[in-house]
Amino acid sequence: MKKLIKITLFVVTLVIAYSCQDDFLEKEPSEFLTTQQIADAASKNPDVVKGTLTGIYALQFETGTGGTTGHDDFGQKGYDIFGDMISGDMALSVSTYGWYRASITELQCTTDFTFTDNYQVWRYYYRIIRSANTVIDALGGNEAIPELQENKYLLGQAKAMRAHSYFYLTQYFQKSYNPSEEILPLYDDLLDQNSAKVPASEIYTLIETDLLSAISLLDGFGRATKTEVNQNIAKAILAYVYGAMGRDGEVKTLTSQVINSGEHTLMSADEVLGGFNDVNTSGWMWGVDLTADTALYLVSWWGQMDFFSYSYAAFGDAKSIDSDLYDAIPDNDVRKGQFYTAGSFELMPIGKFYDDDRQRYGAAQLVTADYIYMRIAEMYLLNAEAAAKTGDDGTARTSLKALLTERLPDVSYVDGLSGQALLDEIYLQGRIELWGEGKAYLSLKRNKRSTTRGANHLSLVGETIQYDDERLTFEIPESEIQNNPFISDQNL
Repeated sequence: MKKLIKITLFVVTLVIAYSCQDDFLEKEPSEFLTTQQIADAASKNPDVVKGTLTGIYALQFETGTGGTTGHDDFGQKGYDIFGDMISGDMALSVSTYGWYRASITELQCTTDFTFTDNYQVWRYYYRIIRSANTVIDALGGNEAIPELQENKYLLGQAKAMRAHSYFYLTQYFQKSYNPSEEILPLYDDLLDQNSAKVPASEIYTLIETDLLSAISLLDGFGRATKTEVNQNIAKAILAYVYGAMGRDGEVKTLTSQVINSGEHTLMSADEVLGGFNDVNTSGWMWGVDLTADTALYLVSWWGQMDFFSYSYAAFGDAKSIDSDLYDAIPDNDVRKGQFYTAGSFELMPIGKFYDDDRQRYGAAQLVTADYIYMRIAEMYLLNAEAAAKTGDDGTARTSLKALLTERLPDVSYVDGLSGQALLDEIYLQGRIELWGEGKAYLSLKRNKRSTTRGANHLSLVGETIQYDDERLTFEIPESEIQNNPFISDQNL
């Protein structure tokens, strides 16, 4: 039997669930519960673990989940900004308050483990992993297949979230995919405390195993909200994982399955100029409906990005599209209209991301515009990319044209592309389509490209940096080195 675990949220839930069973309260210890006792309770009542899973999803948008009080610490979307800036596609073009200025845009944190940004990324994803392990252990462990259908769905979601976090850790903390390189500690149950780094192959094996299991467990799951992971989201995450590993045939298969499921449709020309603020948009696969109850304000993705909110963007910290990338957008492309083209706020995404009020400084400081994590356009682009990499240019052109038909009046030029030229166009279109959505960094590494910053950046202008340059990868944080005896600054 696994060792005792201190009372957590499970205990509160269990007391509620079993409050009418006096003999249960009399027989069990008042201070500790074993994971076996939790598992026994969960096998009869899924609510025992449902609250913890809901808490995992909340970590994705709550502030301070990276362990700091910084105004760049607000969950997944915070690290989407980190990645977009490090990739070079997002420029900090005006800096008044200093967020992202030295640590991220000057690439200082990625070469100095004492910078807090390293700690934020590390703590956020490992916090989700530990919470996912709590759910997985409570439902019987890594090899379990719960009897209750609802518990199968809960287990599938927890495994998918654990895999998602490990995948992002591999991207942020390894320069390029190398199965034999020791990169991260692996924790797959609550018994794990401090551990040494293991080879990337072990991390990726767990990620793949988790996602394949999640896909099976989530078969038939009809989620209540887009905050939750369903089977298509698990498949999409796995497609990203396989893409990073170079397993492009499997990427093509998975993305085709997601596209052909018909669950989502591509955003229209009107929708891509509509503010990206409504999770109910069909093109959004995964996101969260932010409400007044969520209680997000300035410390949020909108607080950093939106000119039409009470935000840093409005008061003088401009996040803009890289000027060279903007110049690569054809004038007749609807996405050109996503960016402002005059004054000190030039090339900010004033036409892409905005609160519906569209009032500078924000009529209301409370954030209720929604967060996007993933949309179906990503699957079309991944499908096109994977098809092109496997020599299936016809499928690649078909998938790319399906997306571009919603963006350009004439996409016939795609028919003349093949080989490297086709791959280059897919890569460019992905950067344009998904600008500011946190996918540029993943694409840069997956496609082994370089980045050259345009003139509107505040630093490193004109410098070309390769995808595997150490400046584009985070450092294991100082706190981990101090607190984990199996990791030292000698084996980073």
